[in-house]
Amino acid sequence: MAKPILVLKFGTASITTTDGELDELVIEEIARQVALIHKEYDLVIVSSGAVAAGKKFLKNYGGTLNEKKAAASVGNPLLLNTYAKYFTPHGIAIAQSLCERHHFSNRDQFLQLKRTYEELWASNIIPIANENDVVSNLELKFSDNDELATLIAVGFGAAQVLFSTSVPGVLDGNGKVITELDTSDKKILLLANKEKSASGLGGMTSKLNFARLANQMGIRVVIFGIRTDNGIIKALEGSTGTLCLPQKSDLSARKKWLASGSLVRGRIQIDAGACKALKDRHSLLAVGIKKVLTGFENGEIIEILDEDNNAVAVAIAKIDSTTLTKDTKVKNLEVAHADNIVLL
Repeated sequence: MAKPILVLKFGTASITTTDGELDELVIEEIARQVALIHKEYDLVIVSSGAVAAGKKFLKNYGGTLNEKKAAASVGNPLLLNTYAKYFTPHGIAIAQSLCERHHFSNRDQFLQLKRTYEELWASNIIPIANENDVVSNLELKFSDNDELATLIAVGFGAAQVLFSTSVPGVLDGNGKVITELDTSDKKILLLANKEKSASGLGGMTSKLNFARLANQMGIRVVIFGIRTDNGIIKALEGSTGTLCLPQKSDLSARKKWLASGSLVRGRIQIDAGACKALKDRHSLLAVGIKKVLTGFENGEIIEILDEDNNAVAVAIAKIDSTTLTKDTKVKNLEVAHADNIVLL
């Protein structure tokens, strides 16, 4: 039988010291705990830290985009070598997986990535994923590795995602860990401290946003402190950190990919009648379009907004925006077929 898939995400702040150096004690501990659960899961580790590992080798590093790319090119092999150093004694081989946004936005490329991971898992190898910072286009970058971890989890049908942090979990106003969250309520985002870590891109807002998306797709999420004793093991047991409760999802794998991994190219606003039609699982017709907000081509992914500018769905466009603008009132002109629409 296939093993359940587990995605472990470690941010820069989780695996570096206060001086910004890789914290080998933490990575050694990650390897020890992962070795204990390796036989039970097909694992993906999503790890930041390449820029942090490489920036000290650049003269007068100032954090510009080009300097970050250069630091990542130096730091990527250092990061992987550090993981290998501590996984090898446990008899576990690792593989590098540098990802870009188009690997998820293009369905064929995404399936190739999935098949590669499955081949690695068949040989008990753990892929360590990170964004390919060296070549990633600024406009098409992941928002952070919380997004990358979530796209992998949703696209591959993971059972769980564990987000490690430098704090013990999601904290309430008194600084105490909230042990359980229902992320179906958007108000949970107000719990997050708006500050992000000095060393990384993400923060608690990012983790809660992507935990919410994963939960909508039926995936269990735990946000936990990496420096908690046996934190990974305890997070799996539900005895540490903040458990974000999964919701029931009957979406097909393809629709989950569309809802989470696709790259939105265009945006349209629809009226209340069209909104109701979508919720009733009908196709989107041109007559229900109020405004084309961003242009798109036939076959591209569009985001569908209601009259209050709330995103209600994503879809694969059946026509281009130019045709739509010309023929808005054409009777029964289909903008997106029901099979290619996913409600958010």
